[in-house]
Amino acid sequence: MITTIIISIVTCVVLILSVLFFPKIKIRHLNVNTYWVVALIGALSLIILNLVNGNDIINTLFSNSPMNPIKILILFFSMTLLSIFLDEVGFFKYLASIAGSIAKSNQIVLFVILYFLIAILTVFTSNDIVILTFTPFICYFCKNSDIDPIPYLVGEFAAANTWSMMLIIGNPTNIFLASSNNIDFLTYLKVMFIPTLIAGIVEFILILLVFRKKLNKPMVNHFEVSHITNRFDFVVSIIHLGICLILLVISSYIHLDMWLISLLCAISLLLIILISKLITRTKLNSLFSTIKRLPYELIPFVLSMFVIVIGLNKYNISNYISNLLGDKDIIFRYGVLSFLCCDLINNIPMSVLFSSIPHMSLEVNNLRAIYATIIGSNIGAFLTPIGALAGIMFTSLLVKYDVNYGFKKFIKYGIIISIPTLLTALIVLSIII
Repeated sequence: MITTIIISIVTCVVLILSVLFFPKIKIRHLNVNTYWVVALIGALSLIILNLVNGNDIINTLFSNSPMNPIKILILFFSMTLLSIFLDEVGFFKYLASIAGSIAKSNQIVLFVILYFLIAILTVFTSNDIVILTFTPFICYFCKNSDIDPIPYLVGEFAAANTWSMMLIIGNPTNIFLASSNNIDFLTYLKVMFIPTLIAGIVEFILILLVFRKKLNKPMVNHFEVSHITNRFDFVVSIIHLGICLILLVISSYIHLDMWLISLLCAISLLLIILISKLITRTKLNSLFSTIKRLPYELIPFVLSMFVIVIGLNKYNISNYISNLLGDKDIIFRYGVLSFLCCDLINNIPMSVLFSSIPHMSLEVNNLRAIYATIIGSNIGAFLTPIGALAGIMFTSLLVKYDVNYGFKKFIKYGIIISIPTLLTALIVLSIII
């Protein structure tokens, strides 16, 4: 037991240090992110020392339970593929350029449009893809317009990690936690719609107040309207996303698993686009680029964290956490602890661990704990860069674009914005449930 706990703690500590001090290592011509390597080494250590049984891993990977990590990864990758392809045809850039042309020289108007554009896109696509798409756009535009990019970057990152709470597909952590209790798409939406909406509005007002002086300064607009690169590809991809979302909403009524729906939609999109390219004899660049951009490193990372959780659960660590939290003030205890744990071990491992906690026997308390943890896992992502994979990617992009937004500044704005947003969401949740 002691060895398992030590390996798990060391893995988490080194994971944090790797993100802060050596996020990438260079192996010949390849730059490898270290976070998944650290997690993989930790998992392999448990397996080699026989602290985790191979049969337990196989049973988990191929179980018919909602927490099957393979099914969860398929759901996440399928939805991510649909989002990336939309980005490849220029959809996100087109919307962003429209926002810029409407705002003209008014920074506040631009901020309002971008914030809610990012919020809406996050709800229906993926917070990670939105961040990866809009961050370079914001950095480039602000540099050319000679304005401070920080208000827009803070607004973008906060919006993407708050509005991602609304749908079960908005964040891998939502999928992990909701699936562990057989919460379907529509049931999830009914509970999380209002907390997400109110928390998002409070957050938006707060960011406006924090950056009001900077946003009141005039700017020189250098926006050039972008265009959809291929209308047929765009129409096909937006139809697939729409059909996928509709089927996910009614998945519990048609008795189809969400992972299977998203997988079939992703495969259908790839086949239709492939056939159209072959018929028209056009290059397959958009397909290759989409497949290349998928976050493959998430696979060893998630599977490794599952192995570590299996090792911890072998010694009933989740029981200790459950007993520590008790059965009073469920929403605030689980919400705050999950929020803080995100920034110790990252929100995906935190969600994997929390999903195995034997919550209180009363069904209503069980749901309170689950939804509170979902809120903590999303909003905890913008307290520090360690809180989520999105934060790791976000800070890496800012270094690439020479934007001065280090660890201290991230925490400064994270504390100011995330804590009131968290409390708002938890209070609203406590009223709803």
